[in-house]
Amino acid sequence: MTVTPVLVPLDAVDPAEVEALLDRAFPPGRQARTAYKVRGSVVPIRDLCFAMVGDGALIGSIQCWPVALTDDAGGVHPLIMVGPVAVAPDRQRDGIGRHLLNHMLDAAASLGLDRALMLIGDPEYYGRFFGFTAERTGGWRLPGPVERHRLLARGADVPAVAGMLGPDPAREQATGLYLSPVRP
Repeated sequence: MTVTPVLVPLDAVDPAEVEALLDRAFPPGRQARTAYKVRGSVVPIRDLCFAMVGDGALIGSIQCWPVALTDDAGGVHPLIMVGPVAVAPDRQRDGIGRHLLNHMLDAAASLGLDRALMLIGDPEYYGRFFGFTAERTGGWRLPGPVERHRLLARGADVPAVAGMLGPDPAREQATGLYLSPVRP
């Protein structure tokens, strides 16, 4: 008997299962990728992280992180970094990733957190289905390599300025811990 997959908050799932899913969904060495460097040591935004569970197993997850663009004049522009969006390899092309992203976007909108989102991903997919573009990211610098056309953003408050992308300094303490949900 197949059970319809269910969306749950990501923190309802064992973190070891999430890490195992990420290991299966992405190539080895994922922790060395630029996206991990951008978000640094902050923890994800709980209200925007979800899991898809089906037949008693984790089959998909999405996480979002508080990051910021520090412009060349020293101004800080908070953003939410979307990703990783992970789907079990045997369930890819089932629409799970799209469902997770749509659910997260709805949650972000309901919380007023959808005005400045960014991700590193396939522009044809994320642009076509979710409205992410590289229009305002041309001046952004990252703490590692990135294919410029894959640096995407959406939302009315996305800054079109030159600057460095990294963890949101307002969300870090000396310990690097993210203390509370991002609120408008």
